[in-house]
Amino acid sequence: MNNKFFTRMFFGRLTLGLCLIFTGAQAGFSQSIYFPPAGDGGWERRAAEQAKMDAGRLKEAVDFAVASESKTPRNLELAHYQTFGREPFGEAVGAFKDRGAATGIILRNGYIVAEWGEPLRVDMTFSVTKSFVSTVVGLAFDRRMIKSLQDRVSDYSAPVSVYNQGEKYDDAERFGKSKSLEIFETEHNRKITWEHLLRQTSDWEGTLWGKPDWADRPDKDANNWLSRKRNEPGAVYEYNDVRVNALALAALNVWRKPLPQVLKENVMDEIGASNTWRWLGYENSWVVMDGAIVQSVSGGGHWGGGMFISARDMARFGLLSLNRGRWGKKQILSEEFFKQATTPTPAQPTYGFMNYFLNTDRKYYPNAPASAFVHVGNGTNIIYVDPENKLVVVARWIENGKIDEFIRKLNASLK
Repeated sequence: MNNKFFTRMFFGRLTLGLCLIFTGAQAGFSQSIYFPPAGDGGWERRAAEQAKMDAGRLKEAVDFAVASESKTPRNLELAHYQTFGREPFGEAVGAFKDRGAATGIILRNGYIVAEWGEPLRVDMTFSVTKSFVSTVVGLAFDRRMIKSLQDRVSDYSAPVSVYNQGEKYDDAERFGKSKSLEIFETEHNRKITWEHLLRQTSDWEGTLWGKPDWADRPDKDANNWLSRKRNEPGAVYEYNDVRVNALALAALNVWRKPLPQVLKENVMDEIGASNTWRWLGYENSWVVMDGAIVQSVSGGGHWGGGMFISARDMARFGLLSLNRGRWGKKQILSEEFFKQATTPTPAQPTYGFMNYFLNTDRKYYPNAPASAFVHVGNGTNIIYVDPENKLVVVARWIENGKIDEFIRKLNASLK
């Protein structure tokens, strides 16, 4: 053997050794995602250092979230009448529940690295409920109960019989008037597709469960309430809970069974969620479906109702979102649906499907990666998902204006 052979052998082994060291370092950072078993007691934790985070700066972020608790009353019924309840027809028609203290969870690679407040407490989550509405529509799409999200919703709709105990059908006051709900039968509403509703660009017109579409966040000029211009579906984004409730009723018409039951059997049980969450509708949103009395649930807590859920269960849903609809080896929501849900809406680039708020061009949260997205509800309630850093964060009852600074502090803890 000559010197050239020894030189090649030495540098070959050196290169291999450096590659192994580098690969090991990378593997230590980008661990595979951990999926917790069912039950709150079995969820594994990691110290900050194990999760490649600075413990001191992580504590600063958590302390900031706690100190930034919302200043609105913990009595959420009172909070309603101080805000949305002052709108036309703003009276509550669903349940409210006093909320708890500022609460949250931080996951990295699926492991719990921090918790604060009352993570097992069941509270209202307001418009995060909309993400569950999207989910049950996605399940119907994956099963081809809805063949295309570009299909017109009217093609999947049937007259809905509203349940009203003691109602008389032989009523001269209502002679010749339909007793059924047909909410996609106007010339304008017949054009609306599933995607329009999911992206809040439908401009659906009408009244549902006693709430006119114009009465939700009404125009400041009352002269426009009844005479506003109808926008072509898809052209204009408008956040509107009446239209979300129309989507929930349309989804019920497709599934023909309660949406909470659909969610439980196909998602929440699969991801090991507790049995403590409840999805509620309104006192007047009961319908007769295939001989059974069923409540059409709401897409938020705007007039009460919506999803009542713990931070732990919200974190599980966030972990499902981080993994683009997959839990362990099972694809619960298809990649096709998830891709559409996180694609920016042309009329509002920071919105995907309800309620996926996207950080397009880092406009929504400047301190977060552009790939991050968040499920948001009043309160403020958020499920923040950062695929780049394998983070899922639930923060509840935090001031909305403090969220970006909280994210900045959290990112400062990442190594």
